[in-house]
Amino acid sequence: MIEKAKEKLSTTDLSISEIAYELGFEHSQSFSKLFKAKTNQSPLEFRAGFHSRYQ
Repeated sequence: MIEKAKEKLSTTDLSISEIAYELGFEHSQSFSKLFKAKTNQSPLEFRAGFHSRYQ
């Protein structure tokens, strides 16, 4: 699930809420908390870091 989230964060312009919903989360906060626990970055930090590396 985290890999799928990373893919969506890096390849789409979907909001964090939209990605969370697509992955089955009712609340984006729950998704963000899990993502941060697994990656040590928030989804927004991951997206910002990904885009700054590849531009």
